Amino acid sequence: MAHRSLEEKLQAVGAVAMARNSQIGPYVYPKVPAEFTNWRDEQVAWRETSALFDQTHHMTDLYVEGPDVIRLFSDLGVNTFQNAAVNKAKQFVACNHDGYVIGDGILFFLDENRVSLVGRPSAHNWVQFHAETGGYDVKVERDERTAANPTGRRKIYRFQVQGPTAHQVLEKANEGPLPEIKFFNMGELTIAGRKVRALHHGMSGVPGLELFGPWEDGDDVRNAIVEAGREFGLRQVGSRVYATNTLESGWIPCPLPAIFTGDELKAYREWLPADGYEGTGSLGGSFYSDDIRDYYLTPHELGYWPFVKFDHDFVGREALEEMGDRPNRRKVTLAWNGEDVAHAMGTLFERGDPAKYIDLPLSNYATWPYDKVLHDGETVGVSTFSGYSYNERSMLSLAMLDPEIELGTEVTLVWGEEGGGSSKPVVERHVQVEIRAIVSPCPYSEVARTSYAEGWRTKAGVA
Repeated sequence: MAHRSLEEKLQAVGAVAMARNSQIGPYVYPKVPAEFTNWRDEQVAWRETSALFDQTHHMTDLYVEGPDVIRLFSDLGVNTFQNAAVNKAKQFVACNHDGYVIGDGILFFLDENRVSLVGRPSAHNWVQFHAETGGYDVKVERDERTAANPTGRRKIYRFQVQGPTAHQVLEKANEGPLPEIKFFNMGELTIAGRKVRALHHGMSGVPGLELFGPWEDGDDVRNAIVEAGREFGLRQVGSRVYATNTLESGWIPCPLPAIFTGDELKAYREWLPADGYEGTGSLGGSFYSDDIRDYYLTPHELGYWPFVKFDHDFVGREALEEMGDRPNRRKVTLAWNGEDVAHAMGTLFERGDPAKYIDLPLSNYATWPYDKVLHDGETVGVSTFSGYSYNERSMLSLAMLDPEIELGTEVTLVWGEEGGGSSKPVVERHVQVEIRAIVSPCPYSEVARTSYAEGWRTKAGVA
């Protein structure tokens, strides 16, 4: 039976069973070649020279325009909007009424009363629902990520140039000196004779700019950047390794949207389609609970607490005020034990069921990965996004642990699913294995911690 809405599907199947047995694998990064050279050298490029990321295809863009734009986002976002202005941007975070994160994205203030929200579609859906049902004087235009876009094209291209030589590459590609652009502000460049908007922002924990402009200009702009970067060691980054940059810079891109429960959200779930992002996303890993709420995450756990400003009313404010600064799980990096990883991989060459395959460089096998983390036999948190960093010569994952677990502590990550694995096509029959890991700082990269974007993805925060 085909379900019409997410709410109808949940009533029939249940949230945990729906997500755990979804036939969808990890989040996809379409259209971009898997590798331009090899993924190891492509990782090294963003640390030692410079890298060109093509972000054109994997994110949803939601354009919102009208007199009530700021009121709409202020009503839904934990962020302050007192500093909203054209040519600025911020990491928008939306929570449900109980203070759990629905989603986030980068909010671009493009023109007066016109913005775009860019990222995974969970926050976009929440904003669009309220724009259409909340009596706001706004218009909404949606440009879907390529995997869900029947047109086969996007409104704009989106690139990032990152790394120690990024400034030199962009200065050569630009027709004139680079403008001074403050962090999370925008300016304008001219590349290949095309006007290019530039945001001072970066995914890999090193300096650089995010560039965007009309779709039709994309090939010419990219080719000019590649040509300018030849003498500075620029490498194009393929889709296979792209997402691993966040392991070094510390952003968790995959929280499960906290929308599957609560009477306040019933109308929203009735509005959402059964076959959308929330209704088809998959849940994977060794952390199990029959209550979907145990998979919800707070701004504290995701490192977003510095973004929370109580200078306005917004959905979830009362719950977050009660949450306050009380001890909560904190975001850390887990550096996996190399011998344990090698042993798990070695089971592929032994008789019997092997450990769950550890794919390299990105090891996620579900939309929303949740692995159990133990200390002295007790669960002390969950590990999410995981993969291999050639720069660090280590398997890394981003995790949220109880506050008493100090940096340097050895913990145990349980890798693989119970009972031989779920019915997801990407999950082969396997046995669970335990992998030791050292609790480490987040961001893991020393460059990101000490020199990049003070106040963003670190202890402070960009509001």
